[in-house]
Amino acid sequence: MSKRFLVAVFLLLPVVSSAQDVAYCGDEGVWLQILGSGGSDITDQRSAASYLVWNGEHARLMVDTGSGSALRFDEAGADFADLDAIVFTRLQAYNTVDLPSLLEGSLRTDRKRVLPILGPADPNGESTGALVDRLIGPEGAYPYLSRFLGVDSPGGFRVSVRDVTSIGTRRWAEFGTDNIKLAAIPVHHGGLPALAWRVEIDGISLVFAGGFSNQKGTVARFAQNADALVVHHAVSESARGRILDLYSRPSDLGRIATAANARSLVLGHRTSRTLGMETIHMAKIEEHYSGPYYFADELQCWGW
Repeated sequence: MSKRFLVAVFLLLPVVSSAQDVAYCGDEGVWLQILGSGGSDITDQRSAASYLVWNGEHARLMVDTGSGSALRFDEAGADFADLDAIVFTRLQAYNTVDLPSLLEGSLRTDRKRVLPILGPADPNGESTGALVDRLIGPEGAYPYLSRFLGVDSPGGFRVSVRDVTSIGTRRWAEFGTDNIKLAAIPVHHGGLPALAWRVEIDGISLVFAGGFSNQKGTVARFAQNADALVVHHAVSESARGRILDLYSRPSDLGRIATAANARSLVLGHRTSRTLGMETIHMAKIEEHYSGPYYFADELQCWGW
């Protein structure tokens, strides 16, 4: 076992502040922060699943901009100017709805560089580019924000949207900055455009697999040796029917984490179907996975 892994295990503990304080992760190292730990429920007092990846004091990547994530972004003390990119795992409302709020709020930040937004696309016309255009394009829901798409952006920076194919099993890896490298692979989510994202940052690998049924069998290979595999804990072990075309059971998540040799498993997107069933699901996960795992809560941090 490497010295770095020993340090990662030692530091992989949640850091949670009170609601009145900034949810501060740390000055050094790589941190995963939960901005939202819920799904589309409006009765669970949770924001929709979304995440920040920090390197020291800088939030470098935002994964999904779901309902409530703009508020959590502020509570986390993140600076919009630090983001290297925003990525979407899916294009449903509760994964993306706070994007216009974040962009409008960015008018009062000092961001000056292009903001890449990357997400899934399929041949049926569902794409990240089409979604962004429907939201903030000249004929979109908020046309006054359309200048973010041009060189005369009111915020002093331009939004650049990139579609990543969500069909097949081919790995995509065509984005990187001085701070992060991104890769993506299609996952099966009931026929909807969906991607898993892998983030390489300062020697740490984080995989955001989101909600998937694993019909394509790609997640374990894609997440090989990841320091954290972040998944949706959206259905119970007793789930049956169409819901299993969208999500994996807890026991399957344990199997996938083991096949990936993932060093930890983070269970986000906790829903009314799974909240209160943690003890039962812990047993199912532990039948197949012996590594550390965590049920995500709002504004928690894990660091390496």
